[in-house]
Order: sequence, then structure tokens, then C-alpha cells
Amino acid sequence: AGRDRDGALLLADVARLPLRSASLDAVFAAGLISHLSRPGPDLAELARVVRPGGRLALFHPIGRAALAARHGRRITDDDLRAEPNLRPMLARSGWRLDAYTDEDDRFLALAVRAS
Repeated sequence: AGRDRDGALLLADVARLPLRSASLDAVFAAGLISHLSRPGPDLAELARVVRPGGRLALFHPIGRAALAARHGRRITDDDLRAEPNLRPMLARSGWRLDAYTDEDDRFLALAVRAS
């Protein structure tokens, strides 16, 4: 969907996006979630610029367990990308988690901007 429309890439600080409120239909964030210095406020800033009903895709090309193994560590209960942690943080930031996939070959959380 949307392949026939134009899009733009933007390089910016996620904490202070240079965009009008509700100006985007969707955000695709590849590898972003684990690099946020203030995940709650940063996700809220993304919510600010996405229209109500718009989408957020948090993607990583490797799942949590495979990534932890690659770095020689174990997954802990406080892992930000774990569904029990991610769901309420997204909700507090203006999002509703709609789909969650955490497999060895990908991590994908899809959220909808609350009204």
C-alpha cells in the first residue's frame, strides 16, 4: 500500500522532531527502540507528529533472543522490547500496540496512534 505515492526520509533528533503535529501517516523506525535515551518521551514525540489512527512500526532485523546471543548476553525481564514492557510504555506515549512479533529473524511491533 502506498507504493504509488511519494515519501521522504528525514534525519532529525527524535526528541525534537521538526514537524507539525499530526503531519505524518506513519513512522517506520528500524533499530530505533534500543537507542532511545528517553524511550517514553521519545515515543510520545513520535506520537505527536503522527495523525490519530496513524501507524508506528518498530523493526529490527533480528529478534531479541538472537540479538542477545550474538552479544553474548541473556534476555532480562527489564528488556525494553519485551511485550510486557513495551505495551504499557507505548500506551503511556499515545500508542496502542496492535501486533507483536519476536522471532529469531526479526522483531516487529506495530502500533496505532490513539486519538
